[in-house]
Amino acid sequence: MSKSNRIHWKSIFSLSAITYTVLGVASAVVALQGFMIPNHFLDGGVTGISILIEEIFGIHISLLLIVFNIPFLIIGYKKIGKTFSVHATLAVLLLAALMTFVSIPTFTTDKLLIAVFGGFFIGLGIGLVIRGGGVIDGLEVIAHYTHKRSGFTTSEIILTFNSLIILGAAIEFGIETAMYSILVYFTAMKTSDYVVDGFEEYTALTVISEEFEQVKSIIVNDFGKGISVYKGERGYLPGVFHEKHDTDIVMTIVTRLEVHRLKQAISSVDPNAFFYIQTIKEVKGGVIKSVAGHA
Repeated sequence: MSKSNRIHWKSIFSLSAITYTVLGVASAVVALQGFMIPNHFLDGGVTGISILIEEIFGIHISLLLIVFNIPFLIIGYKKIGKTFSVHATLAVLLLAALMTFVSIPTFTTDKLLIAVFGGFFIGLGIGLVIRGGGVIDGLEVIAHYTHKRSGFTTSEIILTFNSLIILGAAIEFGIETAMYSILVYFTAMKTSDYVVDGFEEYTALTVISEEFEQVKSIIVNDFGKGISVYKGERGYLPGVFHEKHDTDIVMTIVTRLEVHRLKQAISSVDPNAFFYIQTIKEVKGGVIKSVAGHA
């Protein structure tokens, strides 16, 4: 067995992984039993289709969660790695076990509260399990695999799958419940994104300015950020296409909470500075956190 294919048991059973997984699964159970299932509300993905099938055919959701996640577990084993697949399997089995042996009373029958808090707790659960290294809903991986086979984008596949779930909810439970289920899905998606990516989502800010030396000084000395510099040209404007100037194109990584202050500081030395911003999922290495605040 090659090193890359080994199961890293220390990673699976590390304190942080266990904590994230247990808290995540517990949060999902609270969402399902305390808010969503008793009130016939659905989420997207495997969870949503499991709730729908349980309501139509009376099959216990614990069994459905396992069965519908099997394709994901197989794909995860082949495409992502054995460690990830084992961790995901344990998370799904733990969720199924708690849904079988733990009973939580219904917290509310208010539809808006169900949509908001049900979505929040299921999204929190999904996000925490992902932070721990596993997953309790395999739609993302299934969509990625189908994308390679069919040519459709991941977003198109997810949208189609979830649209069918919401359509099923509309047929089985009525239009109003289906619309509230959309709110559940949206809340869950946003919550899981925050948990996985963090509230300090990182942003790549690129600046093209004739005052590039001052721009570099502001970013590095005032905000304590690292920069990358590309040699380029500015100019080529309509009506004066022949005019061009050598310039340094400055790129830095900041949190979205810092973007506005940094743009204001740069605009104070060059009101005509050109910015463009790109959201990024992860950064590693270099100077990321600021070491000095900017008034």
